[in-house]
Amino acid sequence: MSRVVTVVVLVPVAIVLIALAVANRGAVPFTLDPFNPGNPGLTVEWPLFVLLFIALAIGLVLGSIATWIRQGRYRKAARERASEVRALRDQAMRATPPQPTLPGPGA
Repeated sequence: MSRVVTVVVLVPVAIVLIALAVANRGAVPFTLDPFNPGNPGLTVEWPLFVLLFIALAIGLVLGSIATWIRQGRYRKAARERASEVRALRDQAMRATPPQPTLPGPGA
């Protein structure tokens, strides 16, 4: 089932990305200096699809970081609960004496 979902989702996405790359392969200037756009030291000319893919990758990374930061309290609560469970398990193991093993029928 997951293979079908993967094919149904990834194949159309791949087709759209390939079409986007083919349609936007012309070089465009990208500058980091808004006050002097012609500054050659801070301007690169790359195909537009490369810039779009870089923007997509940066968005994915920033979104992942934001999600990781927002879920920090849940990870902290899970760690606290896990240590509490370990402490209670250790306490229960110390409180109950070990059960003697009964000899088998052949002993």
